[in-house]
Amino acid sequence: MTEITAAKVKELREMTSAGMLDCKKALVETNGNMDEAVDWLRKKGLASAAKKASRIAAEGLVSVYVEGNKGAVVEVNSETDFVAKNEIFQEYVADAAIVALKSAGQVCDMKKFNCPKCGKTFEERLTDMIAKIGENMNLRRAEMLEVNEGIIASYIHNAAGNNIGKIGVLVALESKADKTKLAELGKHIAMHVAASAPLFLNIAGVDPAAVEHEKAIFAEQAKASGKPENIIEKMVEGRVRKYYDEVVLEEQAYIMDPDKKVKQVIADAAKDLGAEIKLTGFVRYKLGEGLQKKEEDFASEVASQLKK
Repeated sequence: MTEITAAKVKELREMTSAGMLDCKKALVETNGNMDEAVDWLRKKGLASAAKKASRIAAEGLVSVYVEGNKGAVVEVNSETDFVAKNEIFQEYVADAAIVALKSAGQVCDMKKFNCPKCGKTFEERLTDMIAKIGENMNLRRAEMLEVNEGIIASYIHNAAGNNIGKIGVLVALESKADKTKLAELGKHIAMHVAASAPLFLNIAGVDPAAVEHEKAIFAEQAKASGKPENIIEKMVEGRVRKYYDEVVLEEQAYIMDPDKKVKQVIADAAKDLGAEIKLTGFVRYKLGEGLQKKEEDFASEVASQLKK
């Protein structure tokens, strides 16, 4: 049997907001499988999240850079927050976004980029920085967005400097509308993305497997209510619509006007500006998504609860 550690219980609790003992039971029932434990809790009505929370965040910074009709976002990780406050590291992260734009968001090409500041490749510059600061760092990921005509808007949340922070967002709007007003709309939508963390651009872009997975969860929850099959089917349909409202950008309630969905806000702006506006893409990087810090020794803090 897989050992259920205090670290795993704490991680599951942070992902689901379920109780400590329920998390421990879920892990026991699923032999320590984290994804199955999340589903087990949801089926029991003990976790309400429509999407899984990120793993414990690693340190470092995210950066964005926009030039013309292109924009890039990049994440560079460090071992400690202390290094993330280092000016040399911050300069490297800011430059990384510029290099990402020149490299079409391809990390492998970024590493080979000849850096004019030092006459070395960008990867060699990182190696020199690691040696100088004395801490491991990683150029983790990058992405670029581009429009034919329109704007790329950017936003940094929890800024640590110019275009660097903990969350970086890009939004692509294709339109012939006035670019100044289009940029203002794009900035507001980027702020919405930072706050609401959508997973998909529109319903058409939702992974069918994700929808079927959610339907299975909803069906289990509905059956537990003892309702007839035809009522259960309607309940599941309603929950799927709610799922779209939670994870699809165009279907989300706009944070600056919750009575409207994002797609309606864009449609209204198109009328006001006298030109069609199409939301063609977005990228949201949150520092440390999917990464795990070194396991801390917090067992003593929760041991008394886990022994029950």
